[in-house]
Amino acid sequence: MNSNPVPDKAPAPPSQRPVWGWALYDWANSAFATTVMAGFFPIFFKQYWSSGVDVNLSTARLGLGNACASLVVALLAPLLGIIADRSASRKRLLLCFAYAGIGFTALLFFISQGRWELALLAYALAIIGWAGANVFYDALLPQLVPPSQLDRTSSLGYALGYLGGGLLFLGNVAMTLRPHWFGLADAGEAVRVAFLSVALWWGGFALFTWRWVPGEVRRRPGRDRTILKSGFVQLGRTLSQIRRLPSVWLFLLAYWFYIDGVDTIIRMAVDYGLSIGFSANDLILALLITQFVGFPSALAFGWLGQRWGVRRSIYLALGVYCGVTVWGAVMQRPAEFFGLAVVIGLVQGGIQALSRSYFARLIPVERSAEFFGFYNMLGKFAAIVGPALMGASGLLVRRWLASGVTDAERLSAIGHQAARISILSVLVLFIIGGVLFYFVDEKRAQAELDALSGDPS
Repeated sequence: MNSNPVPDKAPAPPSQRPVWGWALYDWANSAFATTVMAGFFPIFFKQYWSSGVDVNLSTARLGLGNACASLVVALLAPLLGIIADRSASRKRLLLCFAYAGIGFTALLFFISQGRWELALLAYALAIIGWAGANVFYDALLPQLVPPSQLDRTSSLGYALGYLGGGLLFLGNVAMTLRPHWFGLADAGEAVRVAFLSVALWWGGFALFTWRWVPGEVRRRPGRDRTILKSGFVQLGRTLSQIRRLPSVWLFLLAYWFYIDGVDTIIRMAVDYGLSIGFSANDLILALLITQFVGFPSALAFGWLGQRWGVRRSIYLALGVYCGVTVWGAVMQRPAEFFGLAVVIGLVQGGIQALSRSYFARLIPVERSAEFFGFYNMLGKFAAIVGPALMGASGLLVRRWLASGVTDAERLSAIGHQAARISILSVLVLFIIGGVLFYFVDEKRAQAELDALSGDPS
């Protein structure tokens, strides 16, 4: 008998299903970000639910709706993150918020013309569901992969989001341009059906996340009744502890400013194009260009972050956004808007993905939902400032320029001019964010984390 022990089999490679299940949620929920938030809702709100209203007033209403929804998520995000960490329920809470957003998205199909208040309410509640789910989606990332794979995995999520959101958006655009091909009466009915298709797409593909991403093991079983109460107590403790991580705070502040500019351009670009006189079809085509350019570009930024460095890659994107903002304020032709769409598509997914993976390096893995709650809180507070700033500055400039003017043609030209000036308000956000990010030091952040983990208090 051979006494030599039988060598152990080589360990099986880790399954990629959890990573793909996680990334496919971006494929699912990006349909809302693309078709609803960036594409059809701003157009339909201005031309259908808020028809006959001055363009600057409808822009201000849309900005207010975005701001209110973001404020609710911003206030809830840190507490939700703490509750998710303590109850080990990131995935379940993700699905709860997601399906709430899905339901309110489907509701848009049933809202009749002129009901801008009801449309804005349903839209804001859908944003709360969408953005709240993203708090838990982001928090799952550092638990799925080691730090060396964060950039690549985060970029995979954004890349699939651009592709999935773009494919559904392409079908919805075809439906609105040729509604009779789909048995629909007109483009208005096609847009309402598009909102319903987003709900079905989002809800259907989210099931892969539910099935493929592993569940979490509860660390404190049987204490569900006290989770909410203890969440409030822990929120105070977390605020006290996070003040001892100045590098994390500095990054969050920098992120607050520059992601404000990114989110404002995403949410308000179509409304801005309409305000300066471009056609809805041209703007929709530009959005499609951004989506399909964004798919390979997000993957490329993941590679660039690993090879060239995350910090340099983020600064590259910020520089591009500064140029885009100035270009957007002076452009005259739809062809220029298409050019801007290409340029934005090259960097939009990259700055989002690398910011998420960079922050994941600065925080303790076991408290990821808690810290990503603050990350998303500041991101949503930024989304309050940007659209509101753009809408308010446009109204103020128009009022100033139109003082004493009664000619209708001249007033229309003043409205377009005010809209152009309003977009420049976004530029300052990129500049401040870039300056603050310069002072963030990853090594110092790790030393602060080590010191905090070694202090029992």
